[in-house]
Amino acid sequence: MDVIKFTHLSEIEERQIIELMNNGFVAKHLPLLVEGFSVKDCRDFIKAKERLWDEHGFGPWAILIKDEFAGWGGLQPEHGEADFALVLHPKYWGWGRKIFNKVKDQSFNEMNLRSITILLPPDRPNSKAVKRLGFVEDGELTIEDKIFLRFRLSNPSLK
Repeated sequence: MDVIKFTHLSEIEERQIIELMNNGFVAKHLPLLVEGFSVKDCRDFIKAKERLWDEHGFGPWAILIKDEFAGWGGLQPEHGEADFALVLHPKYWGWGRKIFNKVKDQSFNEMNLRSITILLPPDRPNSKAVKRLGFVEDGELTIEDKIFLRFRLSNPSLK
């Protein structure tokens, strides 16, 4: 039995997504989330993420751990790249590497992508953890007037 499962965000109760995004520990790591996350924000968010699937054939998933909603993440298009995003409830923060490994396997072995990126705000202390996963620094990107550091992981089978 797979402990980690991916499903579409539209299959999760809105209140669970709203609670996640408004969690104080989570929100402080989301520089683009400025004024809280309302029911309308949630509906717009789900529509936008589902539209990525329709337009690009990939997008972020709702993540279930032991059949409980743990957060959302996966690949999403960002400036022509497949960017890995992960937003987990603090209860599941120790699961990031296992989730990432599952997404990385899909990215490189099923989708055959050349590389994936991760964007982190400059004040985020996780860059060492990202580098331990094999990512290398790859410049900066500005999104909605916020600067992000970009890290890239290349597909080892395409080198």
